[in-house]
Amino acid sequence: MKRFLLLICLTVTSASFAQITLTESIMHDGIQRDYRLYVPASYNGSVAVPLVFNLHGYTSNAWQQELYGDFRPIADTANFLLVHPDGTTDMSGTTFWNAFDWPGETVDDVGFISALIDSLSAEYNINLNRVYTTGMSNGGFMSYKLSCDLSQRIAAMASVTGAMGPGMVASCNPSHPIPVMQIHGTADPTVPYAGSGSVGSLPIVDVVDYWVTFNNCTETAIETALPNISLSDGCTTDHLLYTGGDNGSTVEHYRVNGGAHTWPGAALNIGVTSQDFSASKEIWRFFSQYSLDQLVSVDQIPSVEKPFAVFPNPSEGVFRLRLKNGYVTQVRLFDALGKLVSAQTTSGHMVELAVPNSGVYFLQVETNGELFTEKLIRN
Repeated sequence: MKRFLLLICLTVTSASFAQITLTESIMHDGIQRDYRLYVPASYNGSVAVPLVFNLHGYTSNAWQQELYGDFRPIADTANFLLVHPDGTTDMSGTTFWNAFDWPGETVDDVGFISALIDSLSAEYNINLNRVYTTGMSNGGFMSYKLSCDLSQRIAAMASVTGAMGPGMVASCNPSHPIPVMQIHGTADPTVPYAGSGSVGSLPIVDVVDYWVTFNNCTETAIETALPNISLSDGCTTDHLLYTGGDNGSTVEHYRVNGGAHTWPGAALNIGVTSQDFSASKEIWRFFSQYSLDQLVSVDQIPSVEKPFAVFPNPSEGVFRLRLKNGYVTQVRLFDALGKLVSAQTTSGHMVELAVPNSGVYFLQVETNGELFTEKLIRN
């Protein structure tokens, strides 16, 4: 049952909701995996809300990332759930995400994040078309890895001071265009802007170019210099926007000239930190444009008349499937994540398919030895 967070009753006839941070855990691959979940006051369970992952850096943890790369005030007004998971420890005992292409590291962090999405969606009313991931440094690397290996569940991603390694690029195979935002300082000593063999990171320009090419964006960016609001922060910022990508996808890059290994707009100064913009605000502005259903496309079967019709499509909850022949027909309905929603066998001419939740679904109709697929949208 979805959680309805009625936290404080003021009177018999009125109620007040308050934001809350929960520290919880799930078991995955025999390991207890901890996370912090921020539930804003605006959440009451009546509508499906987005889910944002904010992943910590190497040596850091969920609590530190919650404070440093703070999205909580934004979640309060935009009404999304915010989750800060903890990584595990590497062979040296340091907290990390397994996204560095390091030999010998076998922890399944991709599987953990997928399981955490399942666990949270069972407890809360989450819009699974609007799951996003961002992170600092190693958390940025991990966000790229999720975009490569868990793309069927990720609508958009952003990296702050993270990058991709050659191995990740070589194996990356997203199932749809991935809107990407990269925020990086040109004077970053930890994950150098020009790339690093010791860190195992590609030049940031190459990372951006990879996604521009993958998304089929225009090769030339619209480049804008941000106003230098803070004259004392020691850096300036250029914004590069690549448009025209498949299914409306874009790539954005904030190049912080002279910036260090830091989160722009953060209250805590751990190096040269841009105060000309807020990374958290810009990331949410970027995420809020995208949903998974607009980025996923279904291959259509050309020149073959389908032996059925579905209407209405989009639907408000019930689709009607009209079959054009009397063959015994297998009808299966899958959600956007490939999970079977319903299955039935029929030889009739009309079938009703009820779908309780909004999102994208895929209908499979197998009749007379042929298999047909149709994309359905539930408003």
